[in-house]
Amino acid sequence: MVHVYNCHPFESQQIVPTEQEPGLVCCGGGALFVVSAGGCKIEAFQLGEEGCPLICRFATMGTVQSILHSEIGDYLVTIEEKNNAPYLRAYTNWRYQAAEKTRVGVRLLGHFLRGSSMRGAPKEQMEIIEIPLFERPLCVACCGVTGDLLVGCPKSLVLFSLKRQALNDKLSILDFERCLIIHLPGLSPQQVGMDVAICAGYIALQTELEVLVVKLERLPGAAFTQKSADKKPQDHSLVPQDMITGAEQDNETEGRREGLAGHRDHDDFFIFPKHQELLGDRAKDCGVKISLEWTGMESEARGNLIITYILYRRFAPDFFQDCSVEETHLHSLQFHPVFTSNQEVCVEGGRGVEPTCLFCFFSLPKTGYLYSVRGGVQMVSAYQYPEKAQQAVLTDLFLHIITKNALQCFSVRCAAVAARAEDPYIDTTMKACPPITMELCALRIQLFIGLKALCHYRHHIVLLTTADVETREDIERTARRVIEYKDHQTLRGIFLAVGIEPSTTPALKRFLAHSFLNRKSPFTKPQNPSEMGHGWNLYVVNTVPPLQLYNEMVEYSKTYEETNPLSHSRLHLLSEAHLLLRATLLDPRVGNPVERPQTTGQNLAQALGYNTTHTADRQELQQAFQESCAQLGDCFSRFDKRDCHLALPYYKMSGLSLTEVISRNRGLSNSLCGYGKGFLFFLKHSLYEETLELLTEETANEVLDIFGVAEPSQLPHVIASPSMARASPDCGLAHLERLESIGAPSVPLTLSKAALALRMADLQLYRQHMDRHTEMLQVYGFIEEAKLLLHGRGDTVVPTLLARHLRDNQDGLLVAAMVALHENDKVKLDEADLFFQELCGDVSGPQGGPQLLVDFWEALLMASSQEAVIQELLFRLTTVYIDRVTRRDGRGFKPLKSADDLINWCSHYGVLYPWVSILTPAHVNIIPEDLHKLQSLLCGPTLDVSSILPLLEQLPDEDNAGLSVHVLCATKLGHYESSIERLLDRCPQAIIPYANHELQNNSMALWWQKLFPELCERTRATQGENTILLAALKETLVVVAMELNPLEFLDLLPDDGTVHFFLPHLLECSQRNLMM
Repeated sequence: MVHVYNCHPFESQQIVPTEQEPGLVCCGGGALFVVSAGGCKIEAFQLGEEGCPLICRFATMGTVQSILHSEIGDYLVTIEEKNNAPYLRAYTNWRYQAAEKTRVGVRLLGHFLRGSSMRGAPKEQMEIIEIPLFERPLCVACCGVTGDLLVGCPKSLVLFSLKRQALNDKLSILDFERCLIIHLPGLSPQQVGMDVAICAGYIALQTELEVLVVKLERLPGAAFTQKSADKKPQDHSLVPQDMITGAEQDNETEGRREGLAGHRDHDDFFIFPKHQELLGDRAKDCGVKISLEWTGMESEARGNLIITYILYRRFAPDFFQDCSVEETHLHSLQFHPVFTSNQEVCVEGGRGVEPTCLFCFFSLPKTGYLYSVRGGVQMVSAYQYPEKAQQAVLTDLFLHIITKNALQCFSVRCAAVAARAEDPYIDTTMKACPPITMELCALRIQLFIGLKALCHYRHHIVLLTTADVETREDIERTARRVIEYKDHQTLRGIFLAVGIEPSTTPALKRFLAHSFLNRKSPFTKPQNPSEMGHGWNLYVVNTVPPLQLYNEMVEYSKTYEETNPLSHSRLHLLSEAHLLLRATLLDPRVGNPVERPQTTGQNLAQALGYNTTHTADRQELQQAFQESCAQLGDCFSRFDKRDCHLALPYYKMSGLSLTEVISRNRGLSNSLCGYGKGFLFFLKHSLYEETLELLTEETANEVLDIFGVAEPSQLPHVIASPSMARASPDCGLAHLERLESIGAPSVPLTLSKAALALRMADLQLYRQHMDRHTEMLQVYGFIEEAKLLLHGRGDTVVPTLLARHLRDNQDGLLVAAMVALHENDKVKLDEADLFFQELCGDVSGPQGGPQLLVDFWEALLMASSQEAVIQELLFRLTTVYIDRVTRRDGRGFKPLKSADDLINWCSHYGVLYPWVSILTPAHVNIIPEDLHKLQSLLCGPTLDVSSILPLLEQLPDEDNAGLSVHVLCATKLGHYESSIERLLDRCPQAIIPYANHELQNNSMALWWQKLFPELCERTRATQGENTILLAALKETLVVVAMELNPLEFLDLLPDDGTVHFFLPHLLECSQRNLMM
């Protein structure tokens, strides 16, 4: 379905002052090029100025049959004919012809004039480049990204690369290099309606009833070899096999011709293939065989090109669309790239800018087709024309078509596709855009007489009209009618002969209304132009600026609002207006100039007009865009259907505050509560999100009333929202009481009532509500509604009044609730840190963290199973413990969990080693809890000691508390020898418990290699008077005698030792050895 709106897309028109009757026209580079009817002279007119003044005129070398302008390189390419021979020529530096008597140079492709005429200062002259071809050129196309030239021939496509050749330091000229030949062996030389298009590596080929889109892709050598393993050898050979094979290829060619032109039988009937559409990988099954012949000079590119099939579409004549066989053919093939601010440098040789989206358009007389081919192929739109279209052009904003006597304008969905390609947040709760599948619309029709040709440049539409008395088409149409009448009478007689009256059956009446028995038409000799036409005109029609057209569409939509605010037509028209603004804002030419990489011939940014700075215009467009989002939000907020959720992203994009949106929706009466589901959806999500916009008391109470009627079950969550902080607690409590009376009480509802009681300073009512549920159930209630405890996310976390009250009265419940919120992904670890720091006062860093935060870390360490979180908590707790042990400061806080509790309930805390208890007995009053917890972590299995080594530098080992930590860390790292020396120096009574616990298994040898010599030496130094060392030595001798044989034991004894001291141990060692 196509919507028709009486809006005015065209602003003004002017007549181009041409001297002779135009034959061909094209646009580009801000100029209009007109080829005279004789075809041997080109005039260039300035499009952007009043009256379209003449820029220059110059003669061509032959009769121009086709002309095209390339934005990149600013050159013209023509197909000319002279003496019945076709020529392909490119005209560069044509603007120099504005000066009279300017030189003109003619040269062959790749040949430069290096004689005396090119020496010295650069010469300002137009150049005509002859481009030789092996076949007759039928059509040409220029790439809008690189400026490359594609030529369509009867059996091949030839690609020429645009290059800039430097002749000397001051002079460089444009030239072309033939780099690739794409062979199409199945294409018939007699094929009519052939056209080609090229853009950013994509190539489109159009015949009479078929369209094929492929992509040239450059791959690394290895990747190419892998991909082409199943392909035939001719695919990338210098001379493809299809050019030298015999009968087999002839058969394939003949079969292909039949597929293109239909099957003819002896009675002159035609059987056409059926409609077919193949997208993506399926397109390679279309039957069109393609082979590549690389002819460029870059040897490294040879063999690295492959063809990827993108799209194949085949049509058959439809006799029920008022089109005869002769009229049913494709036309207006074009690629339309869409560039946005997120462009990337094109990978194909580093030239040009890769478009965000690429669209392919082609048309039948009554239907146009628009496909998106980049990033996956899909059909975007199908256009049904009210009349037979002669030509069509696709722009960023509209599709313009011409019929015999009218210029028509249709909306396009390019902006909807490009917006989704550029912004991944579209179609989420953050952003929205009208759907690609939205129904199309047609705007006002502009009438002309005898439209013949159409082209465009930005906001200029160029039309060529010719008023003919009787054209060749009219004569042929009259002749066809005579033949159709005869066919009609013949078939009618056949039906009557078998007893069927065609007039009684509508299907037979339509069947007889069309002639399909004979496809031939009598050939009429064309008349001379002087005999055919009485007048002609060349118009330049300027389209309305997007902002002006947007305002008109908005005004037009108000007529629907007056009759039915929920009208689908109003929503559709506002969506069209929104896409109009979005397409304009996506265009990088609107706003600040964008730096682009240099392209061949000139900067692509300059070629696309990026240097036009309209900052003020962009600001106006942005304001209009936000207004459009607000209007679409209003539409969807009133809806009760499936798309009502779109009110949320559109209102977000509008920049309106929550209060402003509520005001816009106040007083609506399309539902029982006066508000639509879309508005309720927006309001609910806006309140649940962490938007710290405070509503006034009046507005907040109004919100409570809205939900009290529409969705009472959401009231506990609504009341907990930070935006509702100014709502009346009496009003909120009344709504909650009403909710509780009609349903079963829930824990979040009870907690919400308790929070309101605190705001009312009614502690008795608060305790009454809190006592209704156990602490475990209350923790589940906080999980369901976390905003009862804290507001905000990220760096702005604010504790609620309820959280502050729990801090002073039920800190265990508060810590348990925060642990549950973290484990259920409602709060991040850093957010919980900020919460407790804000809750417990002004503190800095984890070393000075409040005790409640440390309690939270300890509780979370007991509950968490995430390795990353566990390691982070271990580091933070170790940091706090070391800091407190160092500063001898407990800050007067009583921890929720003692060291014994943590050892019993948390696997990350270990039981203290016996030798640690000797170093720091429990009765020593040096922050026993923090020291005990630190020692327990070091005795546990999880803490990575190497991560806390820098922290040990601040902890002195002057006392046994510090010594125990240092020795624990050294032992964990395997530094047993230094630990033995430290203990012997500072606390020798702990050495034997240390050795019994630590010197086991692989470290057992340290008993006699390190501990025994140290004890002997130290005992000798004290003359045996140190009873602790002497007792330690005896314990060591017992272990050594059990582990070594007598000879090894004798080797350990000192030479000056007392025999009677060691003899009992030596005897015990010998006896044990004999027993074994």
